[in-house]
Amino acid sequence: LTAAEVYLFAVRLCDNEVDRDGEQFPQATLEQLAELFVGKSGIFDHRWSAGGQTARIYRTEVVREEGIRTALGEPACYLKGYAYMVRTQGNQDLIAEIEGGIKREVSVGCSVARRVCSICGAEGGTCQHTPGQRYGEQLCYLELRDPTDAYEWSFVAVPAQRKAGVLKRYGHE
Repeated sequence: LTAAEVYLFAVRLCDNEVDRDGEQFPQATLEQLAELFVGKSGIFDHRWSAGGQTARIYRTEVVREEGIRTALGEPACYLKGYAYMVRTQGNQDLIAEIEGGIKREVSVGCSVARRVCSICGAEGGTCQHTPGQRYGEQLCYLELRDPTDAYEWSFVAVPAQRKAGVLKRYGHE
């Protein structure tokens, strides 16, 4: 394929902030997920259908956001995916929507071996703590650890991860 036949873009797949579901990917998990997401398809709304395959991740990296801390006080970082699509007549509108910021938000589909309570360290669901609730000064959330698989990443209307989405550059590098 020539460069003119391929559309490239980058996505912030997930980060180490506590998400809307009360879950958090520690930096070590993001680093493990980086390898698992290479080659995975971009689809829509987590519908696992070959007909909905839109793009594919060809490279990933964990990006550290210098000088930024998460709400938990940790250095902020995120998993960045580099995606490609073959330009076709059928996806010209999708490319225009990505470029125009209409198709922006994304969400990941993956599995982890462990979900650990931030309050007591118990495996998720085995203690009395509720993700999203505060216990004294501490927020309860589930740390997602030991990823076992990455299935896909999807364009969605409302992602669990607030900042997950297509990355845009403004101005010159």
